[in-house]
Amino acid sequence: MPDHQVVDYALARLREPVGAPFFLAVGIYKPHMPFSVPKKWFDRFPLQTIKLPPHRPDDLADVPPAGVRMAGPAGDHAAILKSGRWQETVQAYLATIAFADAQVGRLLDALEKSPHRDNTLICLWSDHGWSLGEKSHWRKFALWEEPTRTVFVWNVPGVTRAGGVCERPVDFSCVYPTLCALTGLSSPAHLDGRDITELLKKPTTPWEGPAITTQGFRNHSVRTADWRYIRYANGDEELYHDANDPYEYNNLASTPAHAARKAKLARWLPRVDAPNLPTRRASMVGDAGLKQPKRGGRKVRK
Repeated sequence: MPDHQVVDYALARLREPVGAPFFLAVGIYKPHMPFSVPKKWFDRFPLQTIKLPPHRPDDLADVPPAGVRMAGPAGDHAAILKSGRWQETVQAYLATIAFADAQVGRLLDALEKSPHRDNTLICLWSDHGWSLGEKSHWRKFALWEEPTRTVFVWNVPGVTRAGGVCERPVDFSCVYPTLCALTGLSSPAHLDGRDITELLKKPTTPWEGPAITTQGFRNHSVRTADWRYIRYANGDEELYHDANDPYEYNNLASTPAHAARKAKLARWLPRVDAPNLPTRRASMVGDAGLKQPKRGGRKVRK
């Protein structure tokens, strides 16, 4: 597996004597599709034990047209239902996650045994979350909780404490300035993100500012500790009280009582949008509920 080989490279790098500070980036491809990993990882999740994610067939009833188009219920979700392999697809996803976790574990075990264990800063993140049928939506490509909530772990010797958990919402624009601050480098002036060192030191530090997510041109989500506000390019809106409605079932955007809250959250929306670029995505059907794009003229399947 390529991810195993990537970690092998990193392990060899950690064993080398180093006399100066170094930067090591280790990119693990899984759990990206295809959900194809050795059978032993599937065996950890017997099919009869698989539970489907929370799902309401009418969940898109109060979602505006722009949100429904982003969900694409007639595409991936309809194909999964027709295939009858919803459980198999969840199983395949869990197996692939477990495989990726194991590669991270190999890397951390090696660091623990290396001479760099006490002076190495670790930042672990994933590029996006993943929907498995919530809101009749699959994969990323949306602005709700599942596709936008991600893995984000820091270990900074002398700064973080083992087991610490921070409930403050941040986004990945903080990675660059935080790395600069922790390594004594000056941040470039063009950065948008904030240094979160104070949260790493004390996770309960008061924090103003939400996490911002963008999917497509001028479609943005603003996530605070308790609320999510979505505004699409055409002006369609969604508002969820995530503290009381963690699955974001009830869109409150049209409720007059929340007009002031929407306006307050909207102040965090980006003022400048990056140029619109074309995107490409594959479809999902077939083995383990998935069909992958062609590579080199051959169809890749599990």
